[in-house]
Amino acid sequence: MASTPLAVSAQSSIWVGTWAAAQQTPEPANALAPDEMRDATIREIFHMSVGGAMVRVRLSNAFGTAPLHFTSVHLARPVRPMGTEVTATIDAGTDRALTFAGRPDVTVPAGAEYWSDPIAWPVAALSDVAVSFHLKDPPQGETGHPGSRATTFVAHGDLTGAANMPAAKEVEHWYQVSGIDVQAKLPATAIVALGDSITDGHGSTTNGNDRWADFLAERLQAAAATKNIGVLNEGIGGNHLLTDGLGPNALARLDRDVLAQTGVRWVIVFEGVNDLGDLTQEAPVPAAEHEALVGRVIAAYQQIIARAHAHGLMVIGATITPYLGSDYYHPDESNEADRQAVNRWIREPGHFDAVIDFDAMVRDSQRPDRLLAAYDCGDHLHPSPAGYRAMANGIPLALFGTQGNGKR
Repeated sequence: MASTPLAVSAQSSIWVGTWAAAQQTPEPANALAPDEMRDATIREIFHMSVGGAMVRVRLSNAFGTAPLHFTSVHLARPVRPMGTEVTATIDAGTDRALTFAGRPDVTVPAGAEYWSDPIAWPVAALSDVAVSFHLKDPPQGETGHPGSRATTFVAHGDLTGAANMPAAKEVEHWYQVSGIDVQAKLPATAIVALGDSITDGHGSTTNGNDRWADFLAERLQAAAATKNIGVLNEGIGGNHLLTDGLGPNALARLDRDVLAQTGVRWVIVFEGVNDLGDLTQEAPVPAAEHEALVGRVIAAYQQIIARAHAHGLMVIGATITPYLGSDYYHPDESNEADRQAVNRWIREPGHFDAVIDFDAMVRDSQRPDRLLAAYDCGDHLHPSPAGYRAMANGIPLALFGTQGNGKR
């Protein structure tokens, strides 16, 4: 059933991001065929961080080349929580039709994103939410997040309010939804994790919510002083600081994925390993090219810091974790020297506002150029869920003190 949008009070509460995902053009192997998105319902399940009394959903046509018409968008609670055998079944009693400027449908312009009207629909911290939307015609240029590590359901017809989706196709990607906000009690803020596949969660388990950002959200919720802080995972697998890879480079996506997020107060910058590894993936290069790359990586950090500071954000630098032995990059001592040089700069006072030393948390003390075996997913580049938990457990929660209420 439809819910009436409510006026948003700014007296004792604030809008803050509880879930987000960085958007890109899905690679062909991760895209849905146009006919699969014609007269189709897509039901996606998202895991929240902070809770609130009201909610709104952000649709995305950021990489579309033409306006995209969403004929219907619904919100509901899934019957089975993530971490179990997830199904498309929702609790029909919780289903709500979202509106957009009071209408049940919306056309999102090419390159744009669009918030639903807010509704009174309580969201519990660390709970799961199902968003279902129907498209009559497929997008001209899909927008999505391939590395969802979560099951999405696709079926023909308008099933946005249906309790189940019989014979739905299952895929492990998200499409056309980029964020969920809640209206939480003051003070409420959010952390954005800007990163690559290690932030996106390569090596974690499908529907397990065992990325380092997920574990950080759990820790924040367990402490009374930080329960009002959301965690927004803006990692993209294969992402670079300097060049486009899988998704736009970090500098190109900073405005949309960090600065435009609701209530953001801190950004954790954990990028760079793909820039370092890519340098010599095909063949060795002269020492001068290594030195030049280190300089460009550091300059990119400086750009992020300056732009984030201009918006009142605190910028936390995360050291690049070991990847010697990587089955993908095949790094040598020169690549390791580059990593050490970048990490020295990150750790030096006067650059980032604070530092999270992920390198120290997951490296092998006997061979510090490699991941500790217990934290290695097996490819010597990405941590395992145990490694991601160690990373989250090593983040000092004192970093997220009471330095303001974030952006409204």
